Amino acid sequence: MSLLEQMAALGAPRVLALAEPEVGLRALIVLDDVTLGPAAGGVRTRDYPDEVSALADAAALARAMTVKCALAGLAAGGGKAVLWPPPPALRSAAFERLGARIEELGGLFRTAGDLGTGPADLAALARGTRFVHTEERALAGAVARGLVGCVRACVRVRGAASDGDLSGLHVAVQGVGAIGAAVARALAAQGARLTLADIDTARVAALADELGARVVAPDALLGLDCDVLAPCAVGGVIGPAQAVALRAFALCGAANNLLAGADIAALLAERGVLVVPDQLASAGAVIEGIADTVMGLDAAQRLALIDRLGATAEEVLRAARASGRSSHQVALERAHAILRAAAQGKSQAARRA
Repeated sequence: MSLLEQMAALGAPRVLALAEPEVGLRALIVLDDVTLGPAAGGVRTRDYPDEVSALADAAALARAMTVKCALAGLAAGGGKAVLWPPPPALRSAAFERLGARIEELGGLFRTAGDLGTGPADLAALARGTRFVHTEERALAGAVARGLVGCVRACVRVRGAASDGDLSGLHVAVQGVGAIGAAVARALAAQGARLTLADIDTARVAALADELGARVVAPDALLGLDCDVLAPCAVGGVIGPAQAVALRAFALCGAANNLLAGADIAALLAERGVLVVPDQLASAGAVIEGIADTVMGLDAAQRLALIDRLGATAEEVLRAARASGRSSHQVALERAHAILRAAAQGKSQAARRA
């Protein structure tokens, strides 16, 4: 299958492939949709086995960002960059060159960090482009604030507490990197009881000591008897077996594409599990990261958009329950309606011009 055939099959209309061995750069940038505005998405660094799997991952993540931006009320579309890990001696140069290539796009792609891309990498990117958000702590805090609002929505929809009170709620958090740790701290501040898991045993132990949380092995967390499961590490962790074994009444995590397939959403809906689409649960980062530069919003306006995520999640969950559809289906239909309206508006404006 040719590259163009792969792009068509994956629904990836715009792909920039970068191969610059002199600086160790091997990367793909996928721009999924720019109907609402510039494409936004992070840079993921991962040792993909081949170009096909890298393109598939980037295309799925970029598409999720399109939906995320639409649901969050942003004048932005979806994109994603994926990068094979450069040789250590060339890592800084590779990220700086990637930044230069992003700069050449003239602002059509706005980026930030993602799995495998650290602060030093973002600093190198920033030497090559203006269009990168390097403050990870602010992004993690924004995700945590939005996710807490979405957890409140789950509690209200279930009827456990009409005001969304989280006191005593048992939440299991998978992955306590920058985002997962911020989520755990925000939930603890609201009185939630926490169980944590991470492959970095020292990191998870330190956070558990700080928050008074319990620690379990990563492979034991997904089937834990808890109220809410919050995967905040890699995506695709909820497959058929995990969906059947899930004992939480709600799934609300910051991981991108946390369901292994579209059929999993329907399976969880049949079981009565409330699922907040990750395009809503983790949207705080893209709001904080690009709303100021793309939309010119100040801090108070960005917080208002982040705080709106919980209300949107509640609307989606209630619509899904009333119609018998999955929350992912409802959210996608909502996002697509926003995109269609924007495209029609552009078409009408072009005809008038």
